[in-house]
Amino acid sequence: LCSERKSSQQTWLKCPRWWPTGKDLNEKSKQKAQNSRQKQTSAQVAKYPNFFFEILRSRRHNPPPVVFLKTHKTGSSTVQNLLFRMGEKHGATFAFPSYSYQFSYPDKFEADFVDELPEGSSQFDILCSHMRLNMEELKKVMPPNTIYITILRDPVQTFESVFSYYTFSIPAFSLAKKAAETMENRSALSVFLGTPESFWDPKSPENGLGRNPMSFDFGLDLQHGNMAWSANLTALVETFHLIMIGEHFDESLVLLRALLKLELEELAYVHFNTRSAHSITSLDETTKARIRTWNDLEMELYDFSLKLFQKKVEEYGAERLNRDVDLLRASSSRIRQKCVAGKNVSPEELEESVRPWQPDSATILGYSVQGNLTKEEQGFCMRLVLPELQYHAHLYFKQYGRAMRPKFDVKRALRADSVSIFRQNIGTVSFWKGSVICQSSPRFKSTSASATDSSIQP
Repeated sequence: LCSERKSSQQTWLKCPRWWPTGKDLNEKSKQKAQNSRQKQTSAQVAKYPNFFFEILRSRRHNPPPVVFLKTHKTGSSTVQNLLFRMGEKHGATFAFPSYSYQFSYPDKFEADFVDELPEGSSQFDILCSHMRLNMEELKKVMPPNTIYITILRDPVQTFESVFSYYTFSIPAFSLAKKAAETMENRSALSVFLGTPESFWDPKSPENGLGRNPMSFDFGLDLQHGNMAWSANLTALVETFHLIMIGEHFDESLVLLRALLKLELEELAYVHFNTRSAHSITSLDETTKARIRTWNDLEMELYDFSLKLFQKKVEEYGAERLNRDVDLLRASSSRIRQKCVAGKNVSPEELEESVRPWQPDSATILGYSVQGNLTKEEQGFCMRLVLPELQYHAHLYFKQYGRAMRPKFDVKRALRADSVSIFRQNIGTVSFWKGSVICQSSPRFKSTSASATDSSIQP
């Protein structure tokens, strides 16, 4: 492999001759080698301040078709942004929803939910919008050689995040919020977990994320945890080529790189949908235990997937993985330093083009881009920090030459009896002189700033 790569300008990324090879290193020398490795990695990356812009020009191969099950509040938007950038770079055809940004969620996925195949395309290459999994229907849309991936996160942290983000969207959470307003020194989350059955109606589709949210995204039957459910879980999980783990995000990216044959620089990322401190509920041990009890099937899904992930790490090789993680972190850090002027920026300080969507119950922070960039650099860096809705809209317009079709599901709104569902469905995307303008939260006035052609074109 090294001999084949030596003609590359980035040989040092593929064949680091400075990596120690002795098998009998003791613990002290291993630590010394690791420190040396990290130091030399940083030095090597520093020699190539613009190396990551080469990925906009190079096109040595096309990745295989990919389906990414975008689970809620697991770090999935960060992975989706990576796939958006990968797909746009390689000219991939995206399988987008016919309406809005999701495949008729919370209904299970159907092939009819996908927009038409654009003229000139022979197949869909990437599907990564929110959906509730239905593998049989997915296979009607995607080619036989499709790679299936997803991401899971510690169920305790996932549920806290889901509750915070969807307090006013999930009926069970809204009821708990109203009940908490009549009590002193009680958070809505603690009130809900005290007697969750009194708030949660399992027959309501809008309550799907209110219990075992990742399992719900997997399309699993959540009404009972029996042997049949466990068998279905095992069969379903094993159909995925990779289940990434949020607590091992960089390691997951390295495994994803091997699976999709990506360049190291294509894995650069920033974390999306980071909440402000006041939007995060601190959890004591009692609350964590109640979350685990309420999300019992979720714990089984996560534990089983974590074991599969650990097996893949062993197959890849722990030493090799540590080396590649160091390279990933060094190159990603360099790219972020070049691109990002400020992180964890409050939404009112961000231009509309890079402002994340704001739920009523949480404040979502974002990123600002450096100012003194070339047009090419600005195009790359804008994509790196572009929130989901804006990037989705940009790619949709680029693929179809028209604006997305917003959809308001009247029946769903009546079932939910929730104003939040109405707000969720009427979000529109308009295009004016090549600009991408996403409707912002009512909490923030619209600005004249937009993601113009000059800011999002390479």
